[in-house]
Amino acid sequence: MAGSPRRVTIVGFPDVELLDVACPADVLDAANRHGARPPYEIRLATIDGQAIRTCSGLILQPHLRLDQVAGDLDTLIVAGGWGSTTAASDERVLAHLRRLAQTSRRVASVCTGAEVLAAAGLLNGRRATTHWRWAAKLADAYPAVTVDPVPLYIQHGNVYTAAGVTSGLDLTMALVEADHGPTLAREVARSLVTYLQRPGNQAQVSLFLAGPPPEHREVRDLTAYIAEHLDEDLGTPALAARAGISTRQLTRLFDAHLGTTPGKYVRTVRTEHAARMLSGSDVPLATIARRCGFGSTETLRQAFLDHFDTPPSAYRRVHVRQAYG
Repeated sequence: MAGSPRRVTIVGFPDVELLDVACPADVLDAANRHGARPPYEIRLATIDGQAIRTCSGLILQPHLRLDQVAGDLDTLIVAGGWGSTTAASDERVLAHLRRLAQTSRRVASVCTGAEVLAAAGLLNGRRATTHWRWAAKLADAYPAVTVDPVPLYIQHGNVYTAAGVTSGLDLTMALVEADHGPTLAREVARSLVTYLQRPGNQAQVSLFLAGPPPEHREVRDLTAYIAEHLDEDLGTPALAARAGISTRQLTRLFDAHLGTTPGKYVRTVRTEHAARMLSGSDVPLATIARRCGFGSTETLRQAFLDHFDTPPSAYRRVHVRQAYG
């Protein structure tokens, strides 16, 4: 009936990531406290109903065994963590997931929980994501799954996969907004002191957070120069001339130490710097395009579509709304 709670079961296992359980659970609980109607009924289930030790060493006490979960579910969520590979090889877990997926309105995973869904065959023929560190492993093990390591989360039909840890919060915020609308979702975001909702297609890893500067001196010097001179000529010949090497050698160095070409690296740095300006200022698009080295606003727009799958104007609206709304 209309007033019945939305039954949500989170599936955990030994060595589960605590945040993969806590982020969805706390978002849904906050939605209840802010008036979600019908409310969410949140339960943690494990294969044997016994307490499980999380990756951090904290102990979680589940509500019930997986075989005790019966009837229609609103949402089935599989958490991730170091124990996901073991869970993915447990046929008892997989059989219960297949059973429950048939009567669940939607199915979701967080982080390496995607491996468990894939092992159960629930991602076959679907596009899915997982934590970027484990995406290649998932793709190799399950060729029937189209693994995209870039987005924070992906919806394909009624199956949702999130990249990992705090992206589980983003995914659950999206589910709350879909269920109860933006007003309640905004109240939940404010109470949790978080963004209303980072777009699912936002990249998991920013170039600026991807790792330490390259150890190779020429490459390190050039990447620092690029970051400080975005509005100048950063073509491969110009960069090679600055380093005193051939364009072929420059291309080899960027491939070896950055895993990309000089041209692609420059375009990515320019795009991400433009994204920071868009979300942190009201500088016009034309000015941002010029300062970041794009020849025109249309070139900036195409770079955004390629990198973020969204135009810069929409990116600005979403991020300014989240930060200040």
